[in-house]
Amino acid sequence: MVSAVFHGPFEAPTLTAPSSSSPQPHNALKSIADKDHSTLGSMEKILKNDELKATTAPGNHWSGKSRDFWTAVLPPVMGLVLLIGIWAIVSISTSSSIPSPLETWKQALVIFADPFYRKGPNDQGVGWNVLMSLERVALGFGLAAVVGIPAGFAIGRFEFLSRMFNPLISLLRPVSPLAWLPIGLLVFKGANPAAIWTIFICSIWPMIINTAVGVQRVPQDYMNVARVLNLSEWKILTKILFPSVLPYMLTGVRLAVGTAWLVIVAAEMLTGGVGIGFWVWDEWNNLNVKNIIIAIFVIGIVGLILEYALIKIATAFTFEEVKS
Repeated sequence: MVSAVFHGPFEAPTLTAPSSSSPQPHNALKSIADKDHSTLGSMEKILKNDELKATTAPGNHWSGKSRDFWTAVLPPVMGLVLLIGIWAIVSISTSSSIPSPLETWKQALVIFADPFYRKGPNDQGVGWNVLMSLERVALGFGLAAVVGIPAGFAIGRFEFLSRMFNPLISLLRPVSPLAWLPIGLLVFKGANPAAIWTIFICSIWPMIINTAVGVQRVPQDYMNVARVLNLSEWKILTKILFPSVLPYMLTGVRLAVGTAWLVIVAAEMLTGGVGIGFWVWDEWNNLNVKNIIIAIFVIGIVGLILEYALIKIATAFTFEEVKS
């Protein structure tokens, strides 16, 4: 008679001991897991070593630097070559009425061999003309900063002043700066102060507008904290408004300097005297086109230097989130 043995659900059945030749399932799974883990770990180590070698290899380091160098240098060089090529084609097509790049370069070497000569009140080197123009720009721009930046703080801080002056700014800002030159000649009775007045009136609007916008964009939470702490208006200005408005203010300064350098050339053409604008007009009267082209490059280079210097100053005093 065959007897059957039944085991309860919580009762482990009695199993025969496996032979030593066949591995247990648990040990087999463990060995597979260990093998896979060691394989993954070794793969991670290999990848890390490869990355380390790639970053520390001298060849890759220098190739990365070389690639960055050419990425930074090659586009401007190609743009300059394109400009010179178009200039040469225009010179050939106009039968050399516009000087070629080579002829202009030779003339530039002569001019910059002695840029600070003086042979009379209206015959001075290009260096003196540039310095005189920069002096006018500095005076007009400085006066605009002294008036425009405090005015921008006041207009942005007080709503009554904002409503009062916004229509006037909107009315006067679109007027061409040269339209103010006859007013300067009438009031100041001289060409030099009239040119400085023109620089002043064209530089003041970017400073007022950007400073006022910066004040109006200060978070209201800051002002609420100042009200709770009962801070004085001077403390609010120096501790809250000025640090927050500084990036906007420097942007207005940068725009104002660029506008001033553009306007001074046109103003000096009309008023005369020593200056880069007058030098351009005088060379045109002498039909010396080479010197006019050289003056154009000088004006552009000086404007580029001013722009670069102000960008560096603005970056040094600007928060990281504004820089990006």
